Amino acid sequence: MLCSIGKPHDSDLKAAIEEFTKRITNYFSVEWLIVPPQKNAATLSADELKKVEAASVLQKLTKDDYLVLLDERGKNISSPALATLIQQRGNESTKRIVFLIGGAFGVEDSVFKRANFVWSLSQLVFPHMIVRLILAEQVYRACSIIKNEKYHHV
Repeated sequence: MLCSIGKPHDSDLKAAIEEFTKRITNYFSVEWLIVPPQKNAATLSADELKKVEAASVLQKLTKDDYLVLLDERGKNISSPALATLIQQRGNESTKRIVFLIGGAFGVEDSVFKRANFVWSLSQLVFPHMIVRLILAEQVYRACSIIKNEKYHHV
């Protein structure tokens, strides 16, 4: 599952996100879960908002889900390393890997603690919509690496 806290996909990037998501379905069942922003978000502090968002996300996870949290403070890995991570979860019969893009202010500590792996795409901070596109493309790339297909060039 690909999960993001925030607004629906940006119309300018929606087609590309959907294209890579569709390509992933050739390998694994995948869906996007977009957790909508809180209606009263403007009245909450960043910490209060992260707490509400954390509760919303954590209730959607099962105890067996393998949670990969995207955060700039996480570990940088290569595309082949992402493929290895996904393949290892498959070898361990993990039923569902959840890739989570947090909210505008990041995520609460409870989500960090629940995460099985914290992944940084870069030390740079990107807009959420671009991260969604990069995530979908990188998961597709990892699938093509696992299957030794031509999409990824070394």
